[in-house]
Amino acid sequence: MFDSVPGIAVPDLFRVLDLTGVVANALLGGAVARAMRFDLVGFSVLAVVSGLGGGIIRDTLLQAGPPVALTDYRYLTAALIGALVAFAVRFEGRGWDRVFPYVDALALGCWAAAGAQKTLGVGLGWLPAIGLGAVTAVGGGAVRDIAVGRVPAIFGGNTLYATCALAGSATLVVTQSLVGTDAGLVAGTVVGASLCVLARWRGWMLPEGVSWSRLPKPSLPRTGRRRGVVTRRRRRSTTVRRWWIRIRGSRRSR
Repeated sequence: MFDSVPGIAVPDLFRVLDLTGVVANALLGGAVARAMRFDLVGFSVLAVVSGLGGGIIRDTLLQAGPPVALTDYRYLTAALIGALVAFAVRFEGRGWDRVFPYVDALALGCWAAAGAQKTLGVGLGWLPAIGLGAVTAVGGGAVRDIAVGRVPAIFGGNTLYATCALAGSATLVVTQSLVGTDAGLVAGTVVGASLCVLARWRGWMLPEGVSWSRLPKPSLPRTGRRRGVVTRRRRRSTTVRRWWIRIRGSRRSR
């Protein structure tokens, strides 16, 4: 079977999860292309970028040979198949709205686990494995969003996404060290995907940035909330005072 790094045997389950993530993200890229009203070339480019972008970034950072997307034609073929399916089938309506969260979560869980496992297989430690697992899961979607002029969804304003990828990668690292590679791949995929679906269902979001430079607004005088009101009242009091002085002067003159 597949051996992306010389001397490292990659289990068959790794290949299945990796290709599943490619197809799932390619479908998501095709859905974005349809929303942007692109042609077949646009569908293909967004599907390839979305389906293979995270893995290419991971393999480039690992420097363990050429990215697997360039050496194994099955990855590019899977991405193009996803593009053709998205081009031929219109993903919209209630059915797609119900299926989309699970497709997205499956892709995230698969790639978080696969990316972390490959990083450990190269010989790096647990911290790079967790980080590159998350990069594998969210990198393609971020590049896709930038390609269409959008702010990447992982930057905030949405339910937990990158956090779920980190949790899936961390689960693989812990489970693989205790049980084994196959169990780690399954556990990492299940945890990442389940947490993503649960966060979307419950509406879990990270807090936004807090600004400590905000000072309380100075309180206005009790005579009025607005400057115009205060000025008018002062003018009115001055007019009344002058009127009273005139009355007293006229009385004294009598």
